[in-house]
Amino acid sequence: MIGTIDVSKCNAIERAIRTGIDSRLTFETTIREKDTLVAEFVGSVRGQKCILGSSLPLAKVLYAANISDWCSAVAIPVGGRCRDVAVPTSSREERGLTDYSSFGPPLLNQLNGSGIAAMVKKSNTVASLAQFVSALPHSGSVLHRFGTFGQVVCQLSSNTKLSILGIHKMANLSRQQPKLAAMSLPFSFLQRSGHPQASLVENCFLDEPLAMTLESELDENTRIGGWVETNIANPKYFQWAVTMSDSSEDDFGWGLSLGGFLRGPRKCNRFHVESFLNFNVGKKCKLQPGLLYAMDEGATQFSALIFRTSWSL
Repeated sequence: MIGTIDVSKCNAIERAIRTGIDSRLTFETTIREKDTLVAEFVGSVRGQKCILGSSLPLAKVLYAANISDWCSAVAIPVGGRCRDVAVPTSSREERGLTDYSSFGPPLLNQLNGSGIAAMVKKSNTVASLAQFVSALPHSGSVLHRFGTFGQVVCQLSSNTKLSILGIHKMANLSRQQPKLAAMSLPFSFLQRSGHPQASLVENCFLDEPLAMTLESELDENTRIGGWVETNIANPKYFQWAVTMSDSSEDDFGWGLSLGGFLRGPRKCNRFHVESFLNFNVGKKCKLQPGLLYAMDEGATQFSALIFRTSWSL
């Protein structure tokens, strides 16, 4: 619901609301009674203008091993995200209408490639440490991206958890050497003394997002939580959200969320308020109607009526 339509307002609406269909096909099996192997195929046409649909490619392969009661490990050859190796702060995974209404900062959903992780538990503290790596072609070179993820979760009380998490990202740009013909042998001792590989590798720093989450269960079904995320490389960057929801397994539930995105002092780049209802149709289908008010770049303001549905087989 908006007055005059122009390009800037259309872009603001697309940033706040992504319409479309998500498809997810997950295969999960148990190995050695305690370990789990997961293969996931994901297709999405959310936010795309193509109406012909999309394929359902392999998006993730994950193997989780429970070594003992206090130690576990995860290996992700394909499609690793920080959420896959993060310590869960809630036994229920609920989501509202937008990304802001989900419990967790955006860094948890970033795609980081292949990774391995270890998780240890002791009394009221749980820690997770993971290493990610990916390789992408870049202008005749190979861009290797490395990410080190860490998280510490403390149980402040029986119903409240505090989590501090972050990821440090680096990139290594390696220039590809020309391929030699058959029966050609390079003689490195003919090169001048020095560091011949120094010109073939360039290191650069990407970013270092850092976040903190706090979640509390008010009763069996109602919980309230919030998170803030900043970037050490860019201290002016600040993103936050607070969400309260009732995730009852009965026919009716509700949720309320507000959040924002800042890029500088005294400048609100994005702010939103969202409320929604949950209607559970059996155990496989959920209907979520809701209202959204958003303000983008301090000038574009609009309200929207959103309807989201999800079902599983």
